[in-house]
Amino acid sequence: MSISLADVLGWTATAVFVASYFFSRPSLLRGLQMAGAALWILYGIRIAALPVIAANALVFAAAAWTLARGRARAQREARTGAVP
Repeated sequence: MSISLADVLGWTATAVFVASYFFSRPSLLRGLQMAGAALWILYGIRIAALPVIAANALVFAAAAWTLARGRARAQREARTGAVP
């Protein structure tokens, strides 16, 4: 039995995305979600599935935006001495 590159990408993306649910630290959670989405995008490209590419581009963008927002909030709180 031969394993294709698409299979490897798909299973790796699945593992990374599922693993993200076991982390509570927001930056690690978002980073894993972004990595999983990037792998799914590569998978979508490999199998020429535009809906897979588009859906995961949106997931990647949402995770990146919430990661950036969280970092900006943490920096703002550090500057002002506010407690989260």
